[in-house]
Amino acid sequence: MSEALSAPREPTALMTPLKILFITPEFAPLAKTGGLGDMTASLAKALAAAGHDVRVFLPCYGGTPPPVPLTSSPAVPPVAQWRAFPAPVAVNLAPRHTEFCRVWESAPAPLQPRVQLLEHHALFGSPEIYGERNDNAYRFGFMTAAALDFALQSGWHPDIAHVHDWTAALAPVLLNTTRRATPLGRAASVLTIHNLRHQGIETPDIMRYLRLPSWLWSADNIEDHGRANFLKAGLYHATKITTVSPTYAREILAPEHGCGLDHVLRHRAADLSGILNGIDDAEWNPRADPRLAARLEDDDDAAAGAAAVSAFKAANKRALQAELGLEPLADAPLFTLVARLQPQKGADLLADILPDLLGRARMQVAVLGTGDHGLEQRLLAIAAANAGKCVVRAAYDDALAHRLIAGADFFLMPSRFEPCGLTQMYSMRYGAPPVVRATGGLADTVSPWRENGANATAAGANAPTGIVFPDATGGSLLNAIHEALRLYYEHPADFAALRRNGMARDFSWHDSAARYAAVYASAIAARRAGGD
Repeated sequence: MSEALSAPREPTALMTPLKILFITPEFAPLAKTGGLGDMTASLAKALAAAGHDVRVFLPCYGGTPPPVPLTSSPAVPPVAQWRAFPAPVAVNLAPRHTEFCRVWESAPAPLQPRVQLLEHHALFGSPEIYGERNDNAYRFGFMTAAALDFALQSGWHPDIAHVHDWTAALAPVLLNTTRRATPLGRAASVLTIHNLRHQGIETPDIMRYLRLPSWLWSADNIEDHGRANFLKAGLYHATKITTVSPTYAREILAPEHGCGLDHVLRHRAADLSGILNGIDDAEWNPRADPRLAARLEDDDDAAAGAAAVSAFKAANKRALQAELGLEPLADAPLFTLVARLQPQKGADLLADILPDLLGRARMQVAVLGTGDHGLEQRLLAIAAANAGKCVVRAAYDDALAHRLIAGADFFLMPSRFEPCGLTQMYSMRYGAPPVVRATGGLADTVSPWRENGANATAAGANAPTGIVFPDATGGSLLNAIHEALRLYYEHPADFAALRRNGMARDFSWHDSAARYAAVYASAIAARRAGGD
C-alpha cells in the first residue's frame, strides 16, 4: 500500500485527550440499518475508553428519546437517562430564517461517549432513518447544521468533527465557510466513507436552504452535472478522508469502484487513509452472549480448548436447527447468510445457484435479511421448495443474527463490493469460517485456505480463516461453496483449525482507534497550520 493510503501509526507519546464530535445518521442500538451504526458506536466507545471527550450527534427518529440503553452488552453498564438542553437550539438556515429544535443529551458516564439526539418532529418524527423520502438531503443537511450550531450554543467546541458518509459530508463545507469565523473555525474535519455509492444528490435549492455561499457552486466544490452532491463537496473540503478498509481505499481510486468520484479521490489521495473497522468485542463475545443457546467455555489446555469449541458450535447448531425448522443433521454443514438482500451483497448470486446446489449437495442453508422484494420472493420460494434443508427469514432480527452466526458451520458473504464488512469478523469470532469474495475489507480480514493443506498450520496473520473466491459470479461462488464442502467432509482437521484460527484473531478496536486518533492529530495540525 502507498504511504498516502496508509493510516498513521499510534504516536509513541501519550496523545493529549481530544474533544471529538461525531456527526452520523446511525449509532447502534439507537439507530442502525447496517455496519455504519455498529462502527460509529464501537469506535466512539473505544475512543472514549482511551480518555477522549467524545460527543455523538444524530437525529432522534420517531420523537422523544426512547428509554433504550446505549449498549445491550452485559459487559458495559447501560446508559438510559436523558436530559433536554435547557434552551431551544437555533439553527441558521436560509436568509432571515432560523429553525428551532431540541437536543437531548445522555447522562455523563466515565469513559463513555455522550450521545446528543436531535428532536425535530417535522423532519425526524417518523421512525425510519432513510425510508423512501424525497427530503432526505434537507433532513440530513439540517442535522449537520444543527450539530455544529448546538456545539456553538452549548459552549463545547470540538477539536475534530468526525463525519460519516454523505449525510454529514457538508460539515467540512460549513466549517470552511459559514462557521469559519466562529469558535468552530479551528476545528479540523475527518470524513469517513462507508459506502461511496450513496452520495446525497439534490437540486441547487439546497444551497439557499443551508446558506451556502454562491462560489461553492462549481465543479470542484458541490456542483455535479447540474445537481448538488453532498459527498463530493465533503471530499473537497474535509481536512482528512478515511475509508473503512485499506483495500477499499485503493479500489475507490479507480473508475470501477469510484462511483464517478474517483477523480476527486485521486486529487485528495495524499489525505486519504484506509483504516480497518473493528468490532465491539463485548457485544460480540461467544463467552458471554446472552442470545445464544450455549456459550463458549474457556479452557487453557489446547486439546480441551478444541473440544470446547466443538461443543459450543454443536450446541448452537442443534438449537438453531430446531428454532428454524431445519432437519436435525449434526453431520451436514450449515451455511448461513445475514445481509441486506440486494445485488451489492451478492444475494442474487446465491439465489442463482441455490436450487441446484440444494438438490445435489448434503448441506443446509439459512438466510436472514430484507431488501429487494423480488429477491426476497425468489429466496422464499427456494426455501419453500426445500423444506428442512433451507429456510429464509425476510426480516431484521439482531438476536437471531447472533444465533445464525453461532450455529453456522460456514458464513456466506459473496459481496460484489464491500467497503469493510463486519459480519465476516463476527463469524470468525464465533467459529464460522466465512466464504467471501476478494474485495474491500473482506480481502483485508479473511486469509484463504488452500486445499493442498500447505497453509493449514500457518501461524499468525497467515493462518487460514476462510474460503476466498475471486469473481462476482454465480460460478465462482459455487466453486467456493464446493471448496467449503470438501474442507468440511474431506479435511476435518483443517476445518477445526480454521475455526480456531478465526476465533483467535484480534478484531478489537484497539489498534484502529489509535490510528483514528493519529489521523485526528494530523488533521488538527494541518488545520491550525492553514494547510487545508
